[in-house]
Amino acid sequence: MHKIKTVALIGMGAIGSFFGPRLHAALGDDFWLIASGERRKRLETRGVTVNGVKYIFPIHEPSDTKKADLVIISTKEMGLDSALEDIRNCVDEHTLILPLLNGIESEERTAAVYGWERVLYSYMRMPIVMKDGITNFDPNGGFVAFGEKENTVLSERVQRINELFECCGIPHKNPEDMIHGMWFKFLMNVGENMTCALLGVPYGAYCSSEDANYFRLSAMDEVTAIAAKKGIRLGEEEYAELRAILDRVDPSSKPSTLQDIEAGRPTEAAIFSGTIMRLGKELGVPTPVNALLYHGIRVLEQKNAGLIKGL
Repeated sequence: MHKIKTVALIGMGAIGSFFGPRLHAALGDDFWLIASGERRKRLETRGVTVNGVKYIFPIHEPSDTKKADLVIISTKEMGLDSALEDIRNCVDEHTLILPLLNGIESEERTAAVYGWERVLYSYMRMPIVMKDGITNFDPNGGFVAFGEKENTVLSERVQRINELFECCGIPHKNPEDMIHGMWFKFLMNVGENMTCALLGVPYGAYCSSEDANYFRLSAMDEVTAIAAKKGIRLGEEEYAELRAILDRVDPSSKPSTLQDIEAGRPTEAAIFSGTIMRLGKELGVPTPVNALLYHGIRVLEQKNAGLIKGL
């Protein structure tokens, strides 16, 4: 079994901050970030602050040719295409790739470039707050889930990554049904991320406002209807689990899309409600609530960009 000894990461945002400190502590210079230009300069000078500790990680240019046994992609969705090109020089026949992006399509996009022999399914379940390069989260409050499409028996490549993450103290799971797990997270993101962002409210709204829950549940119902068309079961059990999670969340915390709106950053509305709108058209499922959420958030982005006349 080819042991994972070198790891490259592209996208030092909230998700990257989950991995960076632990991978660097275990691997030293055999862990590095891929960055160039202003992003590299910023990471070299300002570093990344995680839970009050400032880190300066090794950085390689995309043109560098040091090979990585594992590449973690943790960019935003709009940066995936450039990331897939930027990692090219560190990929060889032994490299495994975890595309840890939100949404349900980054694995297919990555495999279209590098082949399924290198790509595994993956997603994060982690409440993280990032502002001005400072990230705060409970290191043991979430996990990375990854694996083959089905993990009833763990493949050799899944075992290789498990060994690495255990060595680094990175919480991880290998769900038996990765597609269901990804759609469960997608259900959460569409219902909660989109609604909080449009209404400008934290998670606590779902514990105190039935009106907020109207939007959340209506958006989730459209996801569930589309999932059913694709043979993916989402229903009362998943809704109850999401409700239980909300009851445990800090009511003042905010999902990533609301954090993006408040920071004036572009959002990932296109891979949440935008994806539901597109799949709805393809599968003949009406998606009026997600259309409202998507276009409403786009207006907020336009407002942040100074594109709304009269403001």
